[in-house]
Amino acid sequence: MPEMMGRLCPTRSCRAPKIAVFEITLTALLCGLPAIAAHAQQATGSPATDSPVIVQPGAPGTPSKTLPPSTSATAPRASQADIDFMQGMIMHHSQAVEMTALIPSHTEDKDVRAIGARISRSQSDEINFMKRWLVARGQSTSMAMPGMPDMDKNGHSMLMPGMLTPVQMEALRNARGAEFDRLFLTGMIQHHGGALVMVKGLFESPGAGQEADIFDFVTDVDSGQRAEIRIMQNMLKEKQ
Repeated sequence: MPEMMGRLCPTRSCRAPKIAVFEITLTALLCGLPAIAAHAQQATGSPATDSPVIVQPGAPGTPSKTLPPSTSATAPRASQADIDFMQGMIMHHSQAVEMTALIPSHTEDKDVRAIGARISRSQSDEINFMKRWLVARGQSTSMAMPGMPDMDKNGHSMLMPGMLTPVQMEALRNARGAEFDRLFLTGMIQHHGGALVMVKGLFESPGAGQEADIFDFVTDVDSGQRAEIRIMQNMLKEKQ
């Protein structure tokens, strides 16, 4: 019998067809996988084509909520003190930028020019940030004040802490050289000091200054202006 089987089914002639059949079957299975996967996705919903699922985590002890796909992000709610601070600081910073704009035509002092450029650049960038922050929350970028921006209806000063009065600004515009340097440095130290008072007032207001964006911004303003005050105080000492 083995001899007969050997004659009827030689090793090479019998094994080759089996291998070929196995390869064909395996190929068919592999080729069919995408179709099977596509069918499964049609049955269960394809992640690539379905709308994304938006889940809002619940408070401790409460379940999460599934929100509609059309849900859009909204800025965190800010306190009125936050809004008032940002609007007021835009005006405050604007005067500092106005002061630094006088430097190129009023002094040749390299140190004054350097600190002025630094203040102008940083406060201009901060003004842009504050405006974006307010617009994102549907707020005006300016404060509503009756009458003149530096006077209330009774004629009392409405200037924010540290801001130069119209008389001080006029004296700065009329000064040149060393006199300008002195007025600029003393005026900007006063100005920066006022900003620190505003920061302190914000953090003393209940619930204010807690939003992450405004907290980071205000602490940066505080540390940056403290550092610049020290620089300008040393400059004044050197010029005396």
